[in-house]
Amino acid sequence: MAELPGNQTHWRLLLVDDEHSIRTSMSELLRLRGYHVDEASNGSEALAALARQPYDLMVLDMLMPGMHGVEVMRRARELRSDLAIIVLTAHATVESAIASVKSDVTDYMLKPCSLNDLTVSIERALAARAKQQRRLRMLELVGEAMNMLVDDDASPVSPAAPLPVANANPIDPPAAVASNNGDTLRVGTLTLDRQKRLAILDMNPAQPVELTEGEVSVLETLMQHPNKVLSVKELANSALGYQGLDKWTLESVVRSCVFRLRQKIEPAPDSPQLICTVRGRGYFYRTGDSAAARM
Repeated sequence: MAELPGNQTHWRLLLVDDEHSIRTSMSELLRLRGYHVDEASNGSEALAALARQPYDLMVLDMLMPGMHGVEVMRRARELRSDLAIIVLTAHATVESAIASVKSDVTDYMLKPCSLNDLTVSIERALAARAKQQRRLRMLELVGEAMNMLVDDDASPVSPAAPLPVANANPIDPPAAVASNNGDTLRVGTLTLDRQKRLAILDMNPAQPVELTEGEVSVLETLMQHPNKVLSVKELANSALGYQGLDKWTLESVVRSCVFRLRQKIEPAPDSPQLICTVRGRGYFYRTGDSAAARM
């Protein structure tokens, strides 16, 4: 991914419109400006493309044959939570406007609009995306550095001594997790080795996957509370130790971490079976057996 929108060759765009002439003219202009552009003539094609490729931005028409743009937006957000979306429609409605706000679209533009105005909107959206990615990466680096300092400075703790409170709003531990002794947590088909920073799925053969400190903390928190929905704020505070940050930053940090975890441990990351989303509420670790066993 490019850090600045001026280096367009690193940005991948998806244009979704059933009008061939509009789609073609937009694509040709954006390709001439150096963007990598793919096209889709309807919602089903768009979702299939999003499932295959990590696009940075989607330009979406609302009224198309088959799936309505509102449904495309909703499902696109489930596939790619960090996707920038620009709505370009000749049929503005209250419903689509409200749905656009809920889906956190970057811009809502009416047809006909000039290609220059569209390009300016795209550049503005990609600039914001680049800034967001730099901010997330900085937060990750700070978090990893803090974890390293804690590991270096930590003094031995007696097994009988109470554990220190990680933050002011800890998640109540479930009865199934009696203590934090031991380095391995197994819940359902997944084993987490916190000391080695490995996630191991029950496969033949077993495939260990290396995680970052932040990914370990989020996954451990979810596994300690199987089948319980944890909000973004709860995960950010209890798992990552982020407090006092604005809602947008917390959501960005947690969504980014969950996205990376799904890419690493889910057999089908775009149809997650382990780390599941409850829209408007948060995430939960799904298992048929809600009892967590410490080893």
